[in-house]
Amino acid sequence: VLILSSPHLSNLRPLAAAVLLSLSVPGTAAVMAQSTTPAVQILDNNISLAQVLKAQEGWCKALLQISADYSEGGIAKAKTTAAMVIDQAYGYQYGPVAFKPTLASGEQTIRATREGALAYFVGHNPNFPKDKGFALTPWRSCKAVNTVIQLDGSSATTMGNVIFTDANGSVTRVDKTWNFIKERDGSVRILLHHSSLNYAG
Repeated sequence: VLILSSPHLSNLRPLAAAVLLSLSVPGTAAVMAQSTTPAVQILDNNISLAQVLKAQEGWCKALLQISADYSEGGIAKAKTTAAMVIDQAYGYQYGPVAFKPTLASGEQTIRATREGALAYFVGHNPNFPKDKGFALTPWRSCKAVNTVIQLDGSSATTMGNVIFTDANGSVTRVDKTWNFIKERDGSVRILLHHSSLNYAG
């Protein structure tokens, strides 16, 4: 008797039934041997280093795209792109995100809501009057440089710097910490984003 009690093995019950069937029905084993490649289900949800680096690279590319869209199509186009980026890159659809932007202060330092994040990137929101739109700067390059990367199951934390260069060649270097989560569908989203300027002391 084959007993499968672990929830991680629940998907093997049809296979067990097929094995028992092959033992009791003549010719079944030969038919199974000729079947097509079986479907494979991966039950772990571990995040990989490659996925983390890809998420960081995607964030930089998205920032440059928002900047380019603002230059080419104005605030409406930039805001549309930024909204798509936030929905794809951050986890606001699940609840608050721990987002502390570089250029934010006072009671609006932490942007736990999607509205607050969008306002930071593209401004033009009377509820966040100090936001000028970080992504509206004519950025030309963006690069993440990691000092620490921690992988823990479906979660990853990175700490290091992001280096921005604008159209005039001016370079801005910020301290950056991200926490990523890998979803069941394979997508990687930001749950924590802390950014600050280098200490000048």
